Amino acid sequence: MSSDESPGTGTTSEATDAFVGHRNLLFTVAYEMLGSAADAEDVLQEAWLRWAEVDHADVRDRRAYLVRITTRLSLNRMRTTARRRESYVGPWLPEPLLTAPDVAEDVELADSVSTAMLLVLETLTPTERAVFVLREVFAVEYDEIAAAVDKSPAAVRQIAHRARSHVEARRPRESVTPTERDAVIARFLTATATGDLQGLMDVLAPDVVLLTDGGGFKKAALRPIHGRDKVLRFLAAVAPENAEAQVVTINGQPALRLLIGGELDAIGTMLVEDGLVTGLYLVRNPHKLGRIDGAVPLTR
Repeated sequence: MSSDESPGTGTTSEATDAFVGHRNLLFTVAYEMLGSAADAEDVLQEAWLRWAEVDHADVRDRRAYLVRITTRLSLNRMRTTARRRESYVGPWLPEPLLTAPDVAEDVELADSVSTAMLLVLETLTPTERAVFVLREVFAVEYDEIAAAVDKSPAAVRQIAHRARSHVEARRPRESVTPTERDAVIARFLTATATGDLQGLMDVLAPDVVLLTDGGGFKKAALRPIHGRDKVLRFLAAVAPENAEAQVVTINGQPALRLLIGGELDAIGTMLVEDGLVTGLYLVRNPHKLGRIDGAVPLTR
């Protein structure tokens, strides 16, 4: 028997290959449940340790088993982060991820990791969120979800229905194609880069909402800012003269990377509905800007 084998467990290298092969999927599951890449990475570290202790010879479906481990660990982490959010300074926004073009090409995946959708998912209970993500995004069968969340398949169906209704009532009412959305965002970015006030007025919805996340580490509005005029006044007041804006793909959608003196200061994402920007999300918390230099692989 070789050194990387143990009785009844198969080879360690095969187990490692299985985990590595599904890692991007597991990260995506954890990120959609947590809205934090840092927390998702911690979950994957724990998942690997759990997986290393398993008798792999007894695992018939490694993908399903790994998703189950990741889901359970994410649920545990969600309960911890809920307490942390209670003391968070100002609005909380998901951690932005620089993503590769293939994420944007998967319209459903890109929609599921958008800032706007992740904020909707924040309004679900931990179990509702897990069930919704596994079923609606990753098309996991009800029996598998039941095993992951420790509920009966019948209960999971009820939870899925409730979560779906909740999300549908709150999800962005976007009625534009990705091409139309990108065109609106391009207009916004151009107006921002050139200081075109009228251009900004034309692209922002009258009831636009701005959320800024400084986490207590950077200056930011402590409450959402409602209305086009108030949003424009706030942006004009905080915009430094030496700011530089770059277009990047964040969470599968065009976004703005703001540099001040050549240093990353903020990431801005947008929600487009009916041809206008209705949501602006500005992340300045430096602890959330670590996944901007290299593209993060997300997959279903």
